[in-house]
Amino acid sequence: MTITGFDSTGQSTGENVLPSSRVTADDDLEAELIALGSSVAVATPAITAPTVDPVEEQVGSPSWRRWLTWRDVAALLSFLAVALYLTAPMWLNLDHELRDDPQDQAFFEWMLAHGARVLTDGVYPFFSDRMNYPDGVNMMANTSVLAVSLPLTPVTLLFGPHVAFNVFLTGALAFTGAAWYLVLSRRFVPSRAAAWVGALFCTFAPSMVSHAGGHPNIVSQFLVPLIIWRTLELRARGRALRNGLILAGLLVWQAFINLEILFMTAVGLGFFCLVMGIARRRRNPDEALQFLRALGVTAAATLAVLAYPLSVQFFGPQSYQGLSEYVRAFGADLASFAAYSRHSVAGDASIASRLTQNPAEENAFFGWGLIVLFAGLLIWLRRSVAVLTLGGIALLFAAMSLGPNIVLNGVDTGVPGIWAVLHSIPVLDSAVPTRWAMAIAPIVGIVLALGCQRAADMIRSQPASRGPVRVAMITAVAMALVPLIPKPLATVPMDPVPTFVSSGAWRTYVDDQHTMVALPLPDSAYPDPLRWAAETGQDLRIAGAYALLPAQNPQDPQDRTAMFAPPWRPTSGLIASIKQGNPIPEINDTRREMALADLRYWKAAVVVLTPQARDIEMLRTMSELLGFRPTWTGGAWVWDVRHLVDDPEAVLAGGEPY
Repeated sequence: MTITGFDSTGQSTGENVLPSSRVTADDDLEAELIALGSSVAVATPAITAPTVDPVEEQVGSPSWRRWLTWRDVAALLSFLAVALYLTAPMWLNLDHELRDDPQDQAFFEWMLAHGARVLTDGVYPFFSDRMNYPDGVNMMANTSVLAVSLPLTPVTLLFGPHVAFNVFLTGALAFTGAAWYLVLSRRFVPSRAAAWVGALFCTFAPSMVSHAGGHPNIVSQFLVPLIIWRTLELRARGRALRNGLILAGLLVWQAFINLEILFMTAVGLGFFCLVMGIARRRRNPDEALQFLRALGVTAAATLAVLAYPLSVQFFGPQSYQGLSEYVRAFGADLASFAAYSRHSVAGDASIASRLTQNPAEENAFFGWGLIVLFAGLLIWLRRSVAVLTLGGIALLFAAMSLGPNIVLNGVDTGVPGIWAVLHSIPVLDSAVPTRWAMAIAPIVGIVLALGCQRAADMIRSQPASRGPVRVAMITAVAMALVPLIPKPLATVPMDPVPTFVSSGAWRTYVDDQHTMVALPLPDSAYPDPLRWAAETGQDLRIAGAYALLPAQNPQDPQDRTAMFAPPWRPTSGLIASIKQGNPIPEINDTRREMALADLRYWKAAVVVLTPQARDIEMLRTMSELLGFRPTWTGGAWVWDVRHLVDDPEAVLAGGEPY
C-alpha cells in the first residue's frame, strides 16, 4: 500500500534509498519539515527507518503527479464547505454587506472594478484618478490585489463587483485550505488526517476568520504554503535555476495580492532557514551553498519583475513613508492570546472588544486549550531542531505583535515591547504590529500536523498503545480546537446604490473631465461612493477617498506618513463635522468662497446627497453655501454646479450666485 510516496514498509517509493540505518526522531522530523522526503518518523528507538540521500533523491517529483484519492477529494471539498459556511450570509443576502468592516469591503469592490478596467480599457494598473481626484491613489501602496482582480474580471463584468467580492473571499479561504492540505500531505506528513487538521487550523484560525470580515487580501494565503515548500527546495543540487525561477514566480504573484503577508512569510522563513542551515552544516556541508545559489536566482528574477512596481509604491505619486504613529502602536493585548475571539463559538464579544482595536484585527485569541497543546507538542517533539525553531519563531512573532508598549487586559503596563525598537525601521514602519500574531497560526498548524503524525506513527508501531494514544490525541486536539470553531460572518443590510447612479443618470452631468462630490465625502465612516463608482465600472470619477494617502500637513511638510483619507479641505471638514452631530456654523461669504474653491479643486459637476443620518442638516448647509436648493433625482438630492466650476468669473456671495 502506498501513501503519499511511502509504502507500507516505510520505503520511499520511486526514490534512491540508501541501506537502512538507525536514525533519530530528530533527523526524521527535520527531514519532514525541510521536505527531504525521508521516511516516516517513528515513536520508539526499537523501530528504525531508512534514510534518503538528499542529493540522490528526486525532490517532490513522484508525489505531485499522483491522482487524488477519495480522501484527498473529501478533504478539499471540506475546505470549500467551511468557506461557504462562513460566507453563507453574504451569498444568501446579496443586498447585505459585512457588519464589522463595510469600508474595506467597499474598497475591495472598487479595486475589483479597477482590475476589470485594466483589462477592458487598458488603463495604467499602478495608479488611478478615479478616486481622490485630482490627486489620485497609488494602487501599489494600497493593496490593489491585481493578481486576483484581473482573473476575476469576467465575474466582475457579468455579475458586478459586489458578487465578485463574495467570490474573492470564498475562493481565498477554500484555495488557502487546499494549498495547505496538499503541501502538508505531500511534503511534510504522510497522514491525510494529520495534514487535514493542520491545514484546517492554518485556514480557519481565529485570526483568519477575523480578517475574513473585510480583508480578503489577507486571507488569500494559498501561495504561502507553496512559497514555504519551494523555499526549502532551493537546497536541491543542480536545480538552482529551475527552483529559483519557480520561487520567484510565486513571490511576484503574492506581491500583487498582499505584500504584508509576503513580508511576514519571508521573515519567518529567513529565521528558519538560518537556524536549520547552522544545525545541518556538518551533516550537509554543501547544502548552504546550493541554497544561496538558488536564492540568488530568485532574488534577481523577483527584483527584475518587481523593481518598477515597487518604485511606484515607494517613490511614485501619492506614495507615503510608513504608517502613522497611531497605527504603529496597534499591539496585541497580552491577554488576548489566551482568550477566545468573538468570531469563535466560545468567544464573547464584550471580552474581545476590550482586548483588540476592532473586530477585524483579532489576531491572537488562541485560547488556553491550544496554548497548552502547542506547548505540549513542542516538548513532545523537542528532539527536532526544526520544531524547536518553529516554536522560537512563534515566540518572536508573539513578542513583536505586542507593539511598542505591552498592554494586559486593556491596561498599559508601561513595559516597552521589542517593537519599540523596530517600529521606526524602514519597511517595518509600514507593518501593523498586532498582525504578527496572525503569522503564528501557520506555525501552529504545521506543528499540529507533525504532532498528529507522531501519534499516528505510535499507533502503527505500537499496536498495544493504539487505544490510549488515539483517545489522548483526539481529546487534546478537540479540547483545543472545538472552542475555536468559527461562526458565520455577520452581515447587515447595505444602503442601495441610488438610482441616480445605477440608471446612468449621472452621465448627463459628469464627463471624464469632472467628478461627482458625495456628501459627506467618502472616508472610513462613509465608503458608499466607492461602491457607486465600482458599479459603474469606474466610469464615474469621485472626489474624496477611503485609501492610504500621504499626509499633507502644512505645519510639517516632511511628514509623509499614511492617512486613511485625503488631506482636510474646508468643505469636506465642514460636512464631516455636521455628519458627526455638531451644530451648523454660520454660513458667511468666506465659507462660500472656500466651498467654491473646493468644488473647482475637485472639478465637480454635481454634488450628491442620499438619505442618511443628519441629511437635512447637510442639505441645508450645502444649499446655503451654494445659494440654491438641489433637485430630487433618482433617489438623491443633486446640485448641478457645472456653471460655477467651469466659469472662472462665477462667485458666491450673500447666498445667491451671480
